[in-house]
Amino acid sequence: MVDRASLDDLAATTRAAGERPSGLRTEDFDYLLDERRIAQHPLSARDASRLLVVRRIDSSIEDRVFKGLPELMEPGDVLVLNETRVFPARLLGHKPTGAAAEVLLVDRIDGEGFVWRALVRPGGKLKPGRLVHIGEDLDLEIQDSTADGARIVRLITPMPPFDAISRYGHVPLPPYIRREDDEADRTRYQTVYARERGSVAAPTAGLHFTEDLLGAVRSRGIEVARLTLHVGPGTFRPVEASDPAEHYLGTERYRIEPVAAEVINRARKGGGAVWAVGTTTVRALETVVGADGLIAPGEGATDLFVRPGYEFRAADRIVTNFHLPRSTLLMLVAAFAGYELTMSAYKHAVQEGYRFYSYGDAMVVT
Repeated sequence: MVDRASLDDLAATTRAAGERPSGLRTEDFDYLLDERRIAQHPLSARDASRLLVVRRIDSSIEDRVFKGLPELMEPGDVLVLNETRVFPARLLGHKPTGAAAEVLLVDRIDGEGFVWRALVRPGGKLKPGRLVHIGEDLDLEIQDSTADGARIVRLITPMPPFDAISRYGHVPLPPYIRREDDEADRTRYQTVYARERGSVAAPTAGLHFTEDLLGAVRSRGIEVARLTLHVGPGTFRPVEASDPAEHYLGTERYRIEPVAAEVINRARKGGGAVWAVGTTTVRALETVVGADGLIAPGEGATDLFVRPGYEFRAADRIVTNFHLPRSTLLMLVAAFAGYELTMSAYKHAVQEGYRFYSYGDAMVVT
C-alpha cells in the first residue's frame, strides 16, 4: 500500500509567517452565482477580458480591461509568472467488461513516465490488477492503491509514454466547464509562456496574457520572473470541513531557479512591488520566502494552505481569476485582500456580469 506520507515527504517547505485564527468558517466563503456566468469558452482575444481592480489602501473597486494591466504597475516592479504546462492527463477508456473508465494522471513516479499516481473512476471497480484499455497503443494496469484513494498505474504502450498520453489524452478541463474538450483547448487552456509539462489544471490568471502584453510590461521598466508550480487536482477539491483548518490541500511540486530569485529580490531591495500572477505563484513564493522577505531558490513540494489569518511576506500584488465558493483559492484571496473587501468585490462582479472561473475574467488586488 502506498501511503500519502510518501508524497508529503516531498514537501520541502517552510511555513512563512504563522497563521492566526480568523474565526471564519467555510460557509462564510459562500456566494450566489447564476450558472450562466460560468465561462464555458475563452474570449477570442486573451487580453480582452475584464479586470476588476481591488485596492486595499482605500477599499475601492474599479472596472477595467485586462489589456490595461501594465498601467497599474510602476518601473522597478517585478511580474512573477508560473510557467507550468498543462498536459492531456485525462484518459478515457474501458474495462475488459466494456464498462467505461476514466483515469486522471496526477504525479509521475518514474523518470520515463510509465508509472503514475492517478485518480480513477469508478473508484470502487478499478482495483489493483485491473486493466483499462485506452486505445490501440495504450492500456493501463492498476498496480496499487494509496491511503487517500488514488491509484498507482502503469502505462502499457510501445510508444514513448508522453507520446501515447498526447495521442490519447484529453485536456483536463475543470468540472464546471460542462462540455467535452476540443482541439482549441490544447492552446487556450494554456498560458502563452507555458514551458514545463506537469499540471492537470492551468494557472488560469495567466491565460489573459499575450506576448504583446508581456512586451508592454517590460517596456515600462518592469522585470518578468518565472517559476514553476505544477497544479494538482487539489485545486478543485471542495472544502467540506466547517473549519477550514481541518482541510488538507495536498502537495504540489515547485521549482524556483536562482536567476528568478535574483530578479525578484533585486526588485524587492529596490522598493519595487512583487506582482504574483495566480494563486499558484503566490503559494510558491510564500513557501520559499525568508524572514527578510527575500526569495530563496530551490525545489520541492508545498502543501501550504493560505487562508485568512496568514501573514504575507512575498507577494505585494495578486493577479487572479474569480474562484469557486468555499474554495481554498477564494480563501487565499480573502487572506490577502481582507475578507469583507473580497466578498464585496465578488458581489460587485456578480452584479456587473463578470465571467467567472477558468475561462472567465480577472481581478487584481493591489
